[in-house]
Amino acid sequence: MHGKCTLCDLKVMRCAIVCFVKKKDGSLRMCIDYRQLNKVTIKNKYPLPRIVDLFDKIQGASYFCRIDLRSGYHQLRVNENNILKTTFRTRYGHYEILLMTFGLTNAPASFMDLMNRVFRQYLDIFVIVFINDILIYLRSEDDHINHLRILLKIIVTTREHPLVVTGVLDLEEV
Repeated sequence: MHGKCTLCDLKVMRCAIVCFVKKKDGSLRMCIDYRQLNKVTIKNKYPLPRIVDLFDKIQGASYFCRIDLRSGYHQLRVNENNILKTTFRTRYGHYEILLMTFGLTNAPASFMDLMNRVFRQYLDIFVIVFINDILIYLRSEDDHINHLRILLKIIVTTREHPLVVTGVLDLEEV
């Protein structure tokens, strides 16, 4: 699984099934079949930004910096009322997911909503968020370091769901 302490042992009967899918390198990826859960889930039709609109926002910018959040929505806790619904079984027992995982229909929308709430104050001013990628775009070099500090401080101090950064890629002047 992705990270420590994401599973709790359970003794329940209704749950998803686990399967393994071969990756390109020959190793196996564990997949949880949430199709039955997704059929009865009320879909969150959260609008992802269109790439064309994002390009329009950065017109005139000369400096770019990208922040990548580690494991994207695997950092987002599942609502306590919904944890039991994520139950899956293996030959070693029953488990439930505590952090959002691939395969849950509303995972991308939930994470995108969190990102938009966290960075709302700066969206479309000097920040674009697309799921787990944050792009800082600037017209002048003077604001570059200041804006990067602002965003990193927000990331570090987010209380609702602390976020972990994989890396910061400074794209310099274009």
